[in-house]
Amino acid sequence: MPKRLYARSLIIVIAPMILLQSVIAFMFMERHWQTVTLRLSQAVTRDIAAIVDMTESYPHDATYSNVVRIAQDRLALKIDILPPDPLPPPGPKPFFSILDQILSAEITRQINRPFWIDTVGDSNIVEIRIQLDDKVLRVFARRSQAYASNTHIFLLWMVGTSLVLLMIAIPFLRNQIRPIMSLAEAAESFGKGRSMPRDFRPRGAEEVRRAGVAFIQMRERIERQIEQRTAMLTGVSHDLRTILTRFKLQLALLPGKDTSALNQDIDDMQSMLEGYLAFARGEASEETGRLDLTAYFDKLADEARLRGRSLQTWLAGRADVHVRPNAFARLLDNLVGNAFRYAERTEIRAVHMQGWLTVTIDDNGPGIAHEEREEVFKPFVRLDEARNLDSSGTGLGLAIARDIARSHGGDIALEDSPLGGLRAVVRVPA
Repeated sequence: MPKRLYARSLIIVIAPMILLQSVIAFMFMERHWQTVTLRLSQAVTRDIAAIVDMTESYPHDATYSNVVRIAQDRLALKIDILPPDPLPPPGPKPFFSILDQILSAEITRQINRPFWIDTVGDSNIVEIRIQLDDKVLRVFARRSQAYASNTHIFLLWMVGTSLVLLMIAIPFLRNQIRPIMSLAEAAESFGKGRSMPRDFRPRGAEEVRRAGVAFIQMRERIERQIEQRTAMLTGVSHDLRTILTRFKLQLALLPGKDTSALNQDIDDMQSMLEGYLAFARGEASEETGRLDLTAYFDKLADEARLRGRSLQTWLAGRADVHVRPNAFARLLDNLVGNAFRYAERTEIRAVHMQGWLTVTIDDNGPGIAHEEREEVFKPFVRLDEARNLDSSGTGLGLAIARDIARSHGGDIALEDSPLGGLRAVVRVPA
Protein backbone atom coordinates (compact mmCIF):
# COMPACT_ATOMS: atom_id res chain seq x y z
CA MET A 1 0.00 0.00 0.00
CA PRO A 2 1.51 3.38 -0.97
CA LYS A 3 2.40 5.71 1.89
CA ARG A 4 1.51 8.98 0.16
CA LEU A 5 -2.06 10.29 0.27
CA TYR A 6 -2.02 11.17 -3.42
CA ALA A 7 -1.24 7.60 -4.47
CA ARG A 8 -3.82 6.19 -2.07
CA SER A 9 -6.47 8.56 -3.42
CA LEU A 10 -5.71 7.43 -6.96
CA ILE A 11 -6.10 3.82 -5.88
CA ILE A 12 -9.48 4.66 -4.34
CA VAL A 13 -10.57 6.05 -7.71
CA ILE A 14 -8.93 3.51 -10.00
CA ALA A 15 -9.59 0.26 -8.10
CA PRO A 16 -13.42 0.46 -8.16
CA MET A 17 -13.32 1.57 -11.79
CA ILE A 18 -11.16 -1.38 -12.82
CA LEU A 19 -13.31 -3.77 -10.80
CA LEU A 20 -16.53 -2.42 -12.31
CA GLN A 21 -15.19 -2.51 -15.85
CA SER A 22 -13.86 -6.03 -15.34
CA VAL A 23 -17.29 -7.20 -14.23
CA ILE A 24 -18.95 -5.39 -17.15
CA ALA A 25 -16.44 -6.82 -19.62
CA PHE A 26 -16.97 -10.33 -18.25
CA MET A 27 -20.74 -10.01 -18.45
CA PHE A 28 -20.44 -8.63 -21.97
CA MET A 29 -18.14 -11.44 -23.05
CA GLU A 30 -20.31 -14.07 -21.40
CA ARG A 31 -23.74 -12.80 -22.41
CA HIS A 32 -23.50 -10.52 -25.41
CA TRP A 33 -20.37 -11.49 -27.33
CA GLN A 34 -20.80 -15.23 -27.04
CA THR A 35 -24.54 -15.06 -27.68
CA VAL A 36 -24.21 -12.94 -30.81
CA THR A 37 -21.37 -15.09 -32.14
CA LEU A 38 -23.42 -18.23 -31.48
CA ARG A 39 -26.44 -16.88 -33.38
CA LEU A 40 -24.32 -15.79 -36.34
CA SER A 41 -22.44 -19.10 -36.46
CA GLN A 42 -25.73 -21.00 -36.35
CA ALA A 43 -27.04 -19.00 -39.30
CA VAL A 44 -23.90 -19.56 -41.39
CA THR A 45 -23.90 -23.27 -40.55
CA ARG A 46 -27.57 -23.54 -41.61
CA ASP A 47 -26.72 -21.93 -44.93
CA ILE A 48 -23.84 -24.37 -45.44
CA ALA A 49 -26.11 -27.31 -44.51
CA ALA A 50 -28.65 -26.10 -47.10
CA ILE A 51 -25.91 -25.96 -49.76
CA VAL A 52 -24.86 -29.51 -48.83
CA ASP A 53 -28.47 -30.68 -49.23
CA MET A 54 -28.76 -28.97 -52.63
CA THR A 55 -25.56 -30.52 -53.97
CA GLU A 56 -26.74 -33.96 -52.89
CA SER A 57 -30.34 -33.46 -54.08
CA TYR A 58 -29.36 -32.30 -57.61
CA PRO A 59 -26.33 -34.41 -58.58
CA HIS A 60 -27.10 -34.16 -62.36
CA ASP A 61 -25.62 -30.63 -62.46
CA ALA A 62 -21.95 -31.44 -62.89
CA THR A 63 -20.74 -27.87 -62.37
CA TYR A 64 -23.29 -27.00 -59.72
CA SER A 65 -23.55 -23.57 -61.31
CA ASN A 66 -27.01 -22.89 -59.93
CA VAL A 67 -25.93 -23.85 -56.43
CA VAL A 68 -22.87 -21.59 -56.70
CA ARG A 69 -25.01 -18.71 -58.00
CA ILE A 70 -27.63 -19.06 -55.28
CA ALA A 71 -24.95 -19.30 -52.57
CA GLN A 72 -23.24 -16.17 -53.83
CA ASP A 73 -26.31 -14.05 -54.61
CA ARG A 74 -28.64 -15.07 -51.78
CA LEU A 75 -26.36 -16.31 -49.01
CA ALA A 76 -23.22 -14.15 -49.57
CA LEU A 77 -21.11 -17.32 -49.60
CA LYS A 78 -18.49 -18.27 -52.16
CA ILE A 79 -18.38 -22.01 -52.72
CA ASP A 80 -16.30 -24.39 -54.81
CA ILE A 81 -16.69 -28.09 -55.50
CA LEU A 82 -13.30 -29.78 -55.20
CA PRO A 83 -12.16 -33.32 -56.00
CA PRO A 84 -12.48 -35.82 -53.12
CA ASP A 85 -8.95 -35.22 -51.86
CA PRO A 86 -8.18 -35.69 -48.16
CA LEU A 87 -8.83 -32.71 -45.94
CA PRO A 88 -5.80 -30.70 -44.77
CA PRO A 89 -4.45 -31.67 -41.37
CA PRO A 90 -5.91 -29.71 -38.45
CA GLY A 91 -3.99 -26.53 -37.75
CA PRO A 92 -2.97 -25.26 -34.32
CA LYS A 93 -5.93 -24.14 -32.26
CA PRO A 94 -5.75 -20.61 -30.85
CA PHE A 95 -5.70 -20.31 -27.07
CA PHE A 96 -8.71 -18.03 -27.03
CA SER A 97 -11.04 -18.05 -30.06
CA ILE A 98 -14.78 -17.98 -29.58
CA LEU A 99 -15.39 -18.27 -33.34
CA ASP A 100 -13.32 -21.43 -33.74
CA GLN A 101 -15.02 -23.14 -30.80
CA ILE A 102 -18.61 -22.16 -31.59
CA LEU A 103 -18.41 -22.67 -35.37
CA SER A 104 -16.81 -26.11 -34.98
CA ALA A 105 -19.50 -27.14 -32.51
CA GLU A 106 -22.33 -25.96 -34.83
CA ILE A 107 -20.89 -27.74 -37.91
CA THR A 108 -20.59 -30.93 -35.88
CA ARG A 109 -24.15 -30.57 -34.60
CA GLN A 110 -25.93 -29.52 -37.82
CA ILE A 111 -23.92 -31.19 -40.61
CA ASN A 112 -22.14 -33.99 -38.79
CA ARG A 113 -19.58 -34.67 -41.51
CA PRO A 114 -15.78 -34.46 -41.56
CA PHE A 115 -14.73 -30.82 -41.87
CA TRP A 116 -11.80 -28.47 -41.72
CA ILE A 117 -11.96 -24.80 -40.87
CA ASP A 118 -9.44 -21.98 -40.83
CA THR A 119 -10.35 -19.07 -38.52
CA VAL A 120 -6.83 -18.18 -37.42
CA GLY A 121 -5.26 -14.86 -38.41
CA ASP A 122 -6.44 -11.37 -39.14
CA SER A 123 -8.10 -12.18 -42.46
CA ASN A 124 -11.72 -11.11 -42.97
CA ILE A 125 -12.44 -14.45 -44.69
CA VAL A 126 -13.18 -17.78 -42.99
CA GLU A 127 -12.52 -20.94 -44.98
CA ILE A 128 -14.60 -24.06 -44.35
CA ARG A 129 -14.22 -27.46 -46.08
CA ILE A 130 -16.82 -30.22 -45.78
CA GLN A 131 -15.99 -33.81 -46.80
CA LEU A 132 -18.90 -35.19 -48.87
CA ASP A 133 -19.29 -38.65 -50.40
CA ASP A 134 -17.47 -38.03 -53.71
CA LYS A 135 -16.34 -34.46 -53.43
CA VAL A 136 -15.24 -31.68 -51.07
CA LEU A 137 -17.30 -28.56 -50.55
CA ARG A 138 -15.18 -25.44 -49.93
CA VAL A 139 -16.95 -22.40 -48.54
CA PHE A 140 -15.55 -18.88 -48.08
CA ALA A 141 -17.55 -16.68 -45.72
CA ARG A 142 -16.90 -13.24 -44.35
CA ARG A 143 -15.76 -13.33 -40.74
CA SER A 144 -18.43 -10.80 -39.82
CA GLN A 145 -21.13 -13.28 -40.94
CA ALA A 146 -20.20 -15.73 -38.16
CA TYR A 147 -18.53 -13.50 -35.58
CA ALA A 148 -19.43 -10.38 -33.55
CA SER A 149 -16.52 -8.41 -34.95
CA ASN A 150 -17.52 -4.98 -33.61
CA THR A 151 -16.86 -5.95 -29.99
CA HIS A 152 -13.62 -3.95 -29.93
CA ILE A 153 -15.68 -0.78 -30.20
CA PHE A 154 -17.26 -1.51 -26.83
CA LEU A 155 -13.88 -2.27 -25.25
CA LEU A 156 -12.32 0.87 -26.74
CA TRP A 157 -15.23 2.88 -25.43
CA MET A 158 -14.68 1.50 -21.93
CA VAL A 159 -10.94 2.22 -22.03
CA GLY A 160 -11.52 5.67 -23.48
CA THR A 161 -14.04 6.70 -20.84
CA SER A 162 -11.68 5.39 -18.14
CA LEU A 163 -8.83 7.52 -19.47
CA VAL A 164 -11.09 10.57 -19.59
CA LEU A 165 -12.12 9.91 -16.00
CA LEU A 166 -8.48 9.64 -14.93
CA MET A 167 -7.56 12.83 -16.77
CA ILE A 168 -10.25 14.62 -14.77
CA ALA A 169 -9.59 12.85 -11.45
CA ILE A 170 -5.79 13.28 -11.33
CA PRO A 171 -5.71 17.12 -11.48
CA PHE A 172 -8.70 17.29 -9.13
CA LEU A 173 -7.04 15.03 -6.55
CA ARG A 174 -3.76 16.92 -6.87
CA ASN A 175 -5.58 20.19 -6.27
CA GLN A 176 -7.29 18.73 -3.19
CA ILE A 177 -4.05 17.33 -1.74
CA ARG A 178 -1.99 20.49 -2.32
CA PRO A 179 -3.49 22.31 0.74
CA ILE A 180 -2.69 19.30 2.92
CA MET A 181 0.91 19.34 1.69
CA SER A 182 1.12 23.09 2.38
CA LEU A 183 -0.16 22.51 5.92
CA ALA A 184 2.40 19.73 6.44
CA GLU A 185 5.24 21.98 5.21
CA ALA A 186 4.11 24.81 7.49
CA ALA A 187 3.92 22.47 10.50
CA GLU A 188 7.33 21.00 9.67
CA SER A 189 8.88 24.46 9.35
CA PHE A 190 7.38 25.52 12.67
CA GLY A 191 8.61 22.33 14.34
CA LYS A 192 12.15 23.03 13.06
CA GLY A 193 12.04 26.58 14.41
CA ARG A 194 11.84 28.17 10.96
CA SER A 195 9.44 30.85 9.82
CA MET A 196 6.19 29.69 8.26
CA PRO A 197 5.97 29.88 4.42
CA ARG A 198 4.76 33.30 3.37
CA ASP A 199 2.11 31.99 0.98
CA PHE A 200 0.54 29.63 3.53
CA ARG A 201 -3.14 30.15 4.21
CA PRO A 202 -6.00 27.77 5.01
CA ARG A 203 -7.60 26.55 1.79
CA GLY A 204 -9.08 23.46 0.23
CA ALA A 205 -11.94 21.41 1.65
CA GLU A 206 -13.68 22.51 4.81
CA GLU A 207 -11.94 19.90 6.96
CA VAL A 208 -8.52 20.96 5.65
CA ARG A 209 -9.37 24.63 6.23
CA ARG A 210 -10.36 23.86 9.81
CA ALA A 211 -7.08 22.01 10.37
CA GLY A 212 -5.15 24.96 8.89
CA VAL A 213 -6.96 27.48 11.08
CA ALA A 214 -6.39 25.30 14.16
CA PHE A 215 -2.67 25.08 13.32
CA ILE A 216 -2.36 28.86 12.95
CA GLN A 217 -4.17 29.43 16.26
CA MET A 218 -1.96 26.86 17.99
CA ARG A 219 1.15 28.51 16.53
CA GLU A 220 0.00 31.92 17.73
CA ARG A 221 -0.69 30.59 21.23
CA ILE A 222 2.75 28.97 21.42
CA GLU A 223 4.49 32.10 20.17
CA ARG A 224 2.50 34.26 22.60
CA GLN A 225 3.46 31.96 25.46
CA ILE A 226 7.12 32.10 24.44
CA GLU A 227 6.98 35.89 24.23
CA GLN A 228 5.38 36.12 27.68
CA ARG A 229 7.95 33.77 29.17
CA THR A 230 10.79 35.69 27.55
CA ALA A 231 9.43 39.01 28.83
CA MET A 232 9.04 37.60 32.34
CA LEU A 233 12.54 36.11 32.36
CA THR A 234 13.98 39.36 31.04
CA GLY A 235 12.38 41.21 33.95
CA VAL A 236 13.58 38.64 36.48
CA SER A 237 17.08 38.73 35.00
CA HIS A 238 17.19 42.52 35.23
CA ASP A 239 16.02 42.55 38.85
CA LEU A 240 18.47 39.84 39.93
CA ARG A 241 21.37 41.48 38.13
CA THR A 242 20.51 44.74 39.89
CA ILE A 243 20.65 43.03 43.28
CA LEU A 244 23.98 41.34 42.45
CA THR A 245 25.42 44.63 41.26
CA ARG A 246 24.32 46.25 44.53
CA PHE A 247 26.06 43.47 46.46
CA LYS A 248 29.27 44.08 44.53
CA LEU A 249 29.07 47.80 45.20
CA GLN A 250 28.52 47.28 48.91
CA LEU A 251 31.47 44.89 49.09
CA ALA A 252 33.67 47.40 47.31
CA LEU A 253 32.76 50.08 49.88
CA LEU A 254 33.69 47.92 52.87
CA PRO A 255 36.92 49.38 54.28
CA GLY A 256 39.87 47.14 55.08
CA LYS A 257 38.07 43.85 54.47
CA ASP A 258 39.19 40.95 52.30
CA THR A 259 36.12 40.48 50.07
CA SER A 260 37.68 38.35 47.33
CA ALA A 261 35.82 35.21 48.42
CA LEU A 262 32.51 37.06 48.52
CA ASN A 263 33.15 38.61 45.12
CA GLN A 264 33.91 35.16 43.72
CA ASP A 265 30.62 33.86 45.14
CA ILE A 266 28.76 36.74 43.51
CA ASP A 267 30.49 36.06 40.18
CA ASP A 268 29.57 32.35 40.42
CA MET A 269 26.01 33.26 41.31
CA GLN A 270 25.79 35.61 38.31
CA SER A 271 27.24 32.95 36.02
CA MET A 272 24.78 30.36 37.29
CA LEU A 273 21.93 32.84 36.90
CA GLU A 274 22.89 33.44 33.29
CA GLY A 275 22.94 29.69 32.68
CA TYR A 276 19.52 29.15 34.24
CA LEU A 277 17.98 32.00 32.28
CA ALA A 278 19.56 30.88 29.02
CA PHE A 279 18.15 27.37 29.46
CA ALA A 280 14.69 28.61 30.39
CA ARG A 281 14.60 31.24 27.64
CA GLY A 282 16.02 29.05 24.90
CA GLU A 283 16.99 30.28 21.44
CA ALA A 284 13.62 29.79 19.69
CA SER A 285 13.23 33.51 18.98
CA GLU A 286 16.30 33.61 16.74
CA GLU A 287 15.66 33.66 13.00
CA THR A 288 17.19 31.01 10.80
CA GLY A 289 20.23 31.94 8.74
CA ARG A 290 23.51 30.63 7.39
CA LEU A 291 26.35 29.24 9.48
CA ASP A 292 29.76 28.72 7.84
CA LEU A 293 31.18 25.52 9.30
CA THR A 294 34.63 26.21 7.88
CA ALA A 295 34.88 29.50 9.75
CA TYR A 296 33.45 27.90 12.88
CA PHE A 297 36.00 25.07 12.75
CA ASP A 298 38.79 27.64 12.37
CA LYS A 299 37.55 29.33 15.55
CA LEU A 300 37.56 25.97 17.36
CA ALA A 301 41.13 25.34 16.15
CA ASP A 302 42.23 28.64 17.71
CA GLU A 303 40.53 27.73 20.96
CA ALA A 304 42.17 24.30 20.96
CA ARG A 305 45.62 25.88 20.55
CA LEU A 306 44.95 28.25 23.46
CA ARG A 307 43.93 25.31 25.67
CA GLY A 308 46.76 23.09 24.50
CA ARG A 309 44.41 20.45 23.06
CA SER A 310 44.72 18.36 19.90
CA LEU A 311 41.86 18.98 17.41
CA GLN A 312 41.23 17.52 13.98
CA THR A 313 38.23 18.46 11.81
CA TRP A 314 36.76 17.04 8.58
CA LEU A 315 33.95 18.46 6.45
CA ALA A 316 32.07 16.65 3.65
CA GLY A 317 29.53 18.57 1.61
CA ARG A 318 28.64 22.24 1.62
CA ALA A 319 30.07 24.38 4.41
CA ASP A 320 27.01 26.66 4.63
CA VAL A 321 24.19 25.19 6.72
CA HIS A 322 20.67 26.61 7.18
CA VAL A 323 20.19 26.78 10.97
CA ARG A 324 19.79 29.35 13.73
CA PRO A 325 23.46 30.37 13.80
CA ASN A 326 23.88 31.51 17.41
CA ALA A 327 21.86 28.64 18.84
CA PHE A 328 23.60 25.97 16.78
CA ALA A 329 27.01 27.44 17.57
CA ARG A 330 26.14 27.28 21.26
CA LEU A 331 25.08 23.64 20.85
CA LEU A 332 28.47 22.74 19.37
CA ASP A 333 30.29 24.95 21.90
CA ASN A 334 28.78 22.97 24.76
CA LEU A 335 29.74 19.62 23.26
CA VAL A 336 33.21 20.64 22.08
CA GLY A 337 33.83 22.54 25.33
CA ASN A 338 33.15 19.36 27.30
CA ALA A 339 35.55 17.46 25.05
CA PHE A 340 38.27 20.12 25.54
CA ARG A 341 37.70 20.13 29.29
CA TYR A 342 38.04 16.37 29.86
CA ALA A 343 40.07 15.06 26.91
CA GLU A 344 43.44 15.70 25.33
CA ARG A 345 42.42 14.74 21.80
CA THR A 346 39.26 15.66 19.92
CA GLU A 347 38.08 14.84 16.40
CA ILE A 348 35.10 16.48 14.67
CA ARG A 349 33.52 15.18 11.46
CA ALA A 350 30.70 17.05 9.70
CA VAL A 351 28.70 15.60 6.79
CA HIS A 352 26.22 17.90 5.03
CA MET A 353 24.30 15.95 2.38
CA GLN A 354 20.70 15.50 1.19
CA GLY A 355 19.34 18.24 3.43
CA TRP A 356 20.79 16.85 6.68
CA LEU A 357 23.83 17.82 8.73
CA THR A 358 25.53 15.19 10.88
CA VAL A 359 28.29 16.32 13.23
CA THR A 360 30.27 13.63 15.08
CA ILE A 361 32.48 14.68 18.01
CA ASP A 362 34.94 12.07 19.34
CA ASP A 363 37.33 12.45 22.29
CA ASN A 364 39.63 10.29 24.39
CA GLY A 365 38.28 11.47 27.73
CA PRO A 366 36.69 9.43 30.53
CA GLY A 367 33.37 9.01 28.72
CA ILE A 368 29.94 8.31 30.22
CA ALA A 369 28.54 4.93 31.23
CA HIS A 370 25.96 3.50 28.85
CA GLU A 371 23.16 3.43 31.43
CA GLU A 372 23.73 7.11 32.29
CA ARG A 373 23.78 8.55 28.77
CA GLU A 374 20.11 9.56 28.81
CA GLU A 375 20.25 10.86 32.37
CA VAL A 376 22.88 13.46 31.51
CA PHE A 377 20.45 15.20 29.16
CA LYS A 378 18.13 16.03 32.07
CA PRO A 379 18.51 19.53 33.54
CA PHE A 380 20.64 19.86 36.68
CA VAL A 381 21.75 16.19 36.60
CA ARG A 382 25.45 16.04 37.50
CA LEU A 383 27.58 12.93 37.30
CA ASP A 384 30.79 12.32 39.17
CA GLU A 385 32.84 13.22 36.10
CA ALA A 386 30.53 16.22 35.46
CA ARG A 387 30.62 15.69 31.68
CA ASN A 388 27.27 17.52 31.39
CA LEU A 389 28.42 20.85 32.90
CA ASP A 390 28.17 24.04 30.90
CA SER A 391 30.39 27.10 31.32
CA SER A 392 28.45 28.16 34.42
CA GLY A 393 28.88 24.79 36.10
CA THR A 394 25.13 24.28 36.49
CA GLY A 395 24.80 20.86 34.88
CA LEU A 396 22.79 22.28 31.94
CA GLY A 397 25.32 21.85 29.11
CA LEU A 398 23.89 18.74 27.46
CA ALA A 399 20.30 19.69 28.32
CA ILE A 400 20.71 22.98 26.47
CA ALA A 401 22.45 21.22 23.56
CA ARG A 402 19.67 18.66 23.13
CA ASP A 403 16.99 21.35 23.49
CA ILE A 404 18.60 23.32 20.65
CA ALA A 405 19.01 20.22 18.48
CA ARG A 406 15.37 19.23 18.91
CA SER A 407 14.17 22.77 18.25
CA HIS A 408 15.91 22.39 14.87
CA GLY A 409 14.04 19.14 14.21
CA GLY A 410 16.97 16.87 15.06
CA ASP A 411 18.54 15.22 18.10
CA ILE A 412 21.76 14.26 19.88
CA ALA A 413 22.95 10.74 20.66
CA LEU A 414 25.87 9.62 22.82
CA GLU A 415 27.94 6.57 21.89
CA ASP A 416 31.29 4.94 22.57
CA SER A 417 34.11 6.67 20.71
CA PRO A 418 36.79 4.73 18.81
CA LEU A 419 39.27 7.06 20.56
CA GLY A 420 38.29 5.47 23.87
CA GLY A 421 36.13 8.27 25.24
CA LEU A 422 32.72 9.67 24.32
CA ARG A 423 31.17 10.19 20.90
CA ALA A 424 28.40 12.79 20.49
CA VAL A 425 26.41 12.61 17.24
CA VAL A 426 24.33 15.67 16.29
CA ARG A 427 21.90 15.26 13.38
CA VAL A 428 19.67 18.11 12.26
CA PRO A 429 17.97 19.11 8.98
CA ALA A 430 19.98 21.84 7.36
